[in-house]
Amino acid sequence: METLKIGIIGVGNMGGAHLSCISTGEIKNLTVTAVCDTDAKKLEIISEKHPGLELFNDYRELVLSGNVDSVLVAVPHPIHAEISAFALKNGLHVLSEKPIDSSYGAALKAVKEAEKSGKVFSIMFNQRTNSHFSLARKLVREGKIGELKSARWVITNWFRTQTYYDSGTWRGTWNGEGGGVLMNQAPHNLDLFQWICGMPKSLTAFCFAGKHHSINVEDEATVFMEYENGASGLFITSTGEYPGTNRLEINGTLGRIVIEGGVFRHWELEEDEKKVSDESESGFVEIPFRLNEISEYSETAHRGILQNFTNAVIFGEELISPGKEGLNQLLLTNAAYLSQHKGNVRITLPINPDEYDEFLRHMQSEFSDSHKTKTETLSEGYNTRWQVRW
Repeated sequence: METLKIGIIGVGNMGGAHLSCISTGEIKNLTVTAVCDTDAKKLEIISEKHPGLELFNDYRELVLSGNVDSVLVAVPHPIHAEISAFALKNGLHVLSEKPIDSSYGAALKAVKEAEKSGKVFSIMFNQRTNSHFSLARKLVREGKIGELKSARWVITNWFRTQTYYDSGTWRGTWNGEGGGVLMNQAPHNLDLFQWICGMPKSLTAFCFAGKHHSINVEDEATVFMEYENGASGLFITSTGEYPGTNRLEINGTLGRIVIEGGVFRHWELEEDEKKVSDESESGFVEIPFRLNEISEYSETAHRGILQNFTNAVIFGEELISPGKEGLNQLLLTNAAYLSQHKGNVRITLPINPDEYDEFLRHMQSEFSDSHKTKTETLSEGYNTRWQVRW
């Protein structure tokens, strides 16, 4: 295969941006041959701007058309896994927008389908391409900061207005998004948190619905995590603070990492602080350290994931963001919602998928959001709000 033919399912903000990127030849060996959307007006616009594409209003017809080798899923979250599983089962490679789904149970089915099919399955966690985060992962995973003690991420610069939430029928709803800031904006950061530090054994969460906006899902959340070795994690996020904060701090027995303001700082201790603490005869000591500071970074973002997906299919390149790893972020999000629902109790991971689906159905039934009528417009390109913002 010299060129990968892809069909885009869903052409709102993200799908439209992907269409524009691929159609202008920015991704080597990748071409769009088909598009699917339930909105006839969007398909009409696409037929005028991108003549020659095969157009569908049913994703099943696109998948079975024989005109694509792969699909890019960019529809509302609750049907990501359903469409991904159908495409994988029918022999197509799949790149899904984040999150992998709104339901951990549904996502598990898609991952199992990918394993059975042998096809490439990837998730659009584009912030994994940022060199600061990949360096943090390397240092932590290679033991350069020693044993993990704590990790804290305050990521409150996801500011959104009421107009944003009113711009689409699916936004800020249990039926359309399957949650709020933990499901739509902060999945990038939750994914990076576990990608760098690993998965905790349990968590306790406080998710505040409609604290800053007229919505029925959370626009502010605090999640406390506990790791197997006793380390702790704290994750704070919001769409209701401006200008907000983006600060990741990771502490270990051999040093610490702080990423803030686009600057990567690594304090490298000459001695293990646990050893010093246990053996020192002094109550107050200073451990010699070296401070490494990096202010420059690279980030290929969505283009990087698209190219990586294409290269994985054609050349066997290792995926930056495998579909199976999308389960981790979703597990954290679903567990946080269960914790809040049960009175902010400690939730041990993994969760019971059936229990979560019962909770989700309840929330979708109680908050139908039927009053929302606006539909999302077709995007012409990538917006800077989708990149890492410091």
